[in-house]
Amino acid sequence: MQDNQHAHHIDRVRSYWNQASCGTEFIQEEKFSVDYFAAIEAFRYAIESDIFSFAQFTRYHKKKVLEVGVGAGTDFIQWVRAGAYAYGIDLTQEAINNTRKRLALEHLSASYLDVADAQKLPFAANFFDLIYSWGVIHHAPSMTDCLQEMVRVTKPNGTMKIMVYNRNSLFAFYQYLIHGVKKGKPFSRWKDIIYNHQESFGTQAFSQQEMRCLLAYYPVTIMNIQSPITAHDLLYYKSLPYQYGASLLAVLAGWQKAGWYMMIELKKNAS
Repeated sequence: MQDNQHAHHIDRVRSYWNQASCGTEFIQEEKFSVDYFAAIEAFRYAIESDIFSFAQFTRYHKKKVLEVGVGAGTDFIQWVRAGAYAYGIDLTQEAINNTRKRLALEHLSASYLDVADAQKLPFAANFFDLIYSWGVIHHAPSMTDCLQEMVRVTKPNGTMKIMVYNRNSLFAFYQYLIHGVKKGKPFSRWKDIIYNHQESFGTQAFSQQEMRCLLAYYPVTIMNIQSPITAHDLLYYKSLPYQYGASLLAVLAGWQKAGWYMMIELKKNAS
């Protein structure tokens, strides 16, 4: 029964993201054109500007990098441009198609790019210098399986850079107001609201303390965990009064801890 539920969950997640890779749903330009990919890149880094300081693409020249969940290929192309030996996987064929078209337009190639499940990575142990995953593994039925696999394929003293959603964030609070309070369900758990209403079915979000406790079971050292306020928390898509109100809440809640994106850097222990 559990295996059937797991497979059904995976199918629902795959179906959702096969409709449009993350970040492409608002793009109006002709699909797979130069303008299409330029618009995706501009949009992504305008609202998720912390990616560059977190990923540090150019530091991984000639290093083996695995991106878990390539999406539209926007970050993946950065690894390739930086001269990394770039390996990429995604649960959906849509994402792989996007990324392959993007590489072809720039006459670039990757070391590996194919459909795969993050819960069972098709790579040997101790293979990668860096594992990178931005906003992906919290959609999996078992994030613990994803973490176990990511640790397995990372070299000793290698790095993992992972972004997961922060439940103790302003954006999670807004979701509670919309799907809890506004619908007459003020006692709804934030966890359940995110699970049922945030992007694909089964999305999870965690507190920093939960992530620290979870990661204690793996042979890793936590180098950094941060959740800074971003454009999502500041309601960039709303009118100015909403944005001003969000900014005030950000100051009160803590500008460096109440952001939706929890960015975690890990080092795999040598032994």
